[in-house]
Amino acid sequence: MVRVMFWLAIFQMLVLGGTAWGQEGKYPLMEMIAQRVVQKYQTSSCQDLAAKKKQKPAGRQAQIEARAIDLLRQDPQMRREFLNRVAGPIAEKMFECGMIP
Repeated sequence: MVRVMFWLAIFQMLVLGGTAWGQEGKYPLMEMIAQRVVQKYQTSSCQDLAAKKKQKPAGRQAQIEARAIDLLRQDPQMRREFLNRVAGPIAEKMFECGMIP
């Protein structure tokens, strides 16, 4: 489940501007994407999340996700920031939905 939302966030990040970060903070685009991911989890039903978990990316989306993974692998600090922002809310929702013990 974390993977699905992670990929959606990365896809949005690449579509909205790739690695071109603004001057507001170190990673303002990443912060915006993380906020959207958290909001998506907080507003999605358990059924919606379960359905998205079963979907596998294909074609262009799979390529975009691969590029996004490379970006996060290249910048451990950005990866840490992203995960710190989304991990708690995602884990909470998964627990509520019975997706983790």
